[in-house]
Amino acid sequence: MTKYSMRKLAGGALALFLVAGFMLVDSNAQKRRRKRRASAPRITNPAIYQPSANDNANTTGDTSNTSENANTQSTKPSEDPEEMKRTIRSLSTQVDRLSDKLGQMQEEQRSLVDLERLSRGEQRSAQLHGEMRDVQAKEAELQARLEDISYALKPENIERATAGVGSTHPEEVREQRRKQLESEKQRVQGQLDHLAASRASLEQAIAASESEVDRLRKKLDAADQAAIENAKRKAQAEASSQTSPPYSSPKPTPGP
Repeated sequence: MTKYSMRKLAGGALALFLVAGFMLVDSNAQKRRRKRRASAPRITNPAIYQPSANDNANTTGDTSNTSENANTQSTKPSEDPEEMKRTIRSLSTQVDRLSDKLGQMQEEQRSLVDLERLSRGEQRSAQLHGEMRDVQAKEAELQARLEDISYALKPENIERATAGVGSTHPEEVREQRRKQLESEKQRVQGQLDHLAASRASLEQAIAASESEVDRLRKKLDAADQAAIENAKRKAQAEASSQTSPPYSSPKPTPGP
């Protein structure tokens, strides 16, 4: 029994020794790990920016303004459709008036051009009529001269004209007189033919000028009549618009 107890005590002491050795080894290993961890570089996080009080106040003010604007826009009532219709009608009326004014200005410009053309046409026609009177006057003079020459070419008139000329050959004197009269007659007749051609050309030019003047006068008369009719229609439209009852927008029905 005593040996057995000694063995048991020796075995327990050995076990305690082993356990204490293991614990000592384990504590040394933990100390080493702690030293290694302490010597390793420490990673530090960057400093986070902290806004100041003024920035926070501005940000808060902007946010509040934005929210107020959003609330104002969201609470803004929608436009009245009747008001939009009235605005559209007003704009359409203004556009129509501007178009009428533009058309009136263009019509007045055309009328001014036609008036200028009419004035030039009337001046041209008057000039042509003056030239025609001159040609007619020259024709009358030459025609009278031609009748005088024809009368002087009669044999008794040639003999009477040469009777006072002393000559041993009176027949030669009469022949010379006749030739002079014939030459003058041909010259006068040539002038008359030239004047006749000029008169025919003037007659054509006068006819064309008078036709153009008449056309321009009719055009201007039609434009004046159209302007008078337009003025009457505008006056009637304005009078009817003034006498018509004013437009009343429908009143909203009160809610319950």
